[in-house]
Amino acid sequence: MAGGGSKTRRVAPARRARLDRPRQASAAGAFATIRPVLAVLQVTFPFFALVLAGYIAARRRMLPFEAIGGLNSFVLYFALPCLLYRFGANTPIAQMLDPAGLVLWLACALLMVAGTVKFSMNARIRWNDASFGALVAAFPNTGFMGVPLLVALLGPRAAGPAILTILIDLVVTSSLCIALSRLDSADEHGAAQAAKKALQGVALNPMPWAILLGGLASAIGRKPIAPVMNTIGLLADAASPVALFTIGAVLARSQAVAAAGEHGPMPARDFVPVALAKLLLHPLLVWCAGTAMRAAGMPLDPFALTVMVLVAALPSASNVSLLAERFGADTGRIARIILLTTAAAFLTFSAAVALLEPAR
Repeated sequence: MAGGGSKTRRVAPARRARLDRPRQASAAGAFATIRPVLAVLQVTFPFFALVLAGYIAARRRMLPFEAIGGLNSFVLYFALPCLLYRFGANTPIAQMLDPAGLVLWLACALLMVAGTVKFSMNARIRWNDASFGALVAAFPNTGFMGVPLLVALLGPRAAGPAILTILIDLVVTSSLCIALSRLDSADEHGAAQAAKKALQGVALNPMPWAILLGGLASAIGRKPIAPVMNTIGLLADAASPVALFTIGAVLARSQAVAAAGEHGPMPARDFVPVALAKLLLHPLLVWCAGTAMRAAGMPLDPFALTVMVLVAALPSASNVSLLAERFGADTGRIARIILLTTAAAFLTFSAAVALLEPAR
């Protein structure tokens, strides 16, 4: 019997090794599956961490609400235009004037606006609230977050398609939604006036002008003298961290202002479906439409399509809450959508990057 026990002890390690092989293979396979996601999270984490830092700073009043406007102005009028100019000047003009990309993004933006307005409107949500809900569903946070994040993930080539989407969203999508928001008064003249004011706002926004000047510099192959470019570079380098911090601070302020004016809990159906549409439906729509365009023979670059799908997967633009407040829409609803998309995008956007990585 002792001999039998000795034999069992000699066989057991080999048998255990055979039993462990499937487990080790399974663990290796699981790690290989999540490795792309972990690699993406290593890049995206600092961006979303800065947003969280700004949110906490404003929420705990380490950053006074009164100071957030100054940060926002610095980003909007100084740092971000310099960043967009630098990207525009270093990007071939053909990438920023891609007709197929323009058609794709504009068509998907119009579909998102129309679908969200149609789905949202009910006895409580009328044209004003539905239109700004549609704007947060169709307008990603490309300027403050998307351009630096996509360049970090995909390289400088990603700037061209991303900048094209900014121009379309600033000029067309925003103006359309602001015009639609005035239809509650059943006054077409009022809607036309609102669209005119929206276009005037675009004309006063430095971001489109920075993009156009950068594109012009790229087209003619000329840049400002070295001291000026170095100054532009310093401001451009400050854009990404300050913009991300400001996004968090703006979200905290919007949430606090909205909570102060509410008289009861808001039904989840008023804001959760729009947030899901922004993070899931929008990128899926862009991918499907772009794939169909390529199958039809349209000259849409696959890399540009990947960039546009990831732009669509970004959270909602944080400045929409300021527009909603200015035009008397339900800022509480808009703030919830923006906050939810920004928090959830840490996972959904990272997953989209991991899924699309083989197509790069």
